[in-house]
Amino acid sequence: MADTSMSGIAPPVKLLIAIFDARDEWEGRPLEEVLIHRLEAEGIAGATLIHGLAGYGAHRGVHRRGLIGLPHDKPTLLLVADNEHRLRGLIPVVRPMIKEGILMLVDAEVIPMVTR
Repeated sequence: MADTSMSGIAPPVKLLIAIFDARDEWEGRPLEEVLIHRLEAEGIAGATLIHGLAGYGAHRGVHRRGLIGLPHDKPTLLLVADNEHRLRGLIPVVRPMIKEGILMLVDAEVIPMVTR
């Protein structure tokens, strides 16, 4: 088992992955903004938000950037890393916010970085 003491995440480490559309909202605010602020307020170890160029899901419709790079329904990927117990506790909070999309919890291993 890898030493995760430098990452601040106690094993077992998991990665919560949420995929949704960039235009999705929660209570009138952009969903991505609400999620990032909520995760930070909860003290989650780390989260990264990535906007995809294109993708498709259950409805088989291709999602992509709009004209001239303006957001339309481009896919958005949120990666959240922390202890399994903490992430499982967040699922009931996050699940209702994502109307369409997918939420996954997968095993992860923290690779300690070499310090000089």
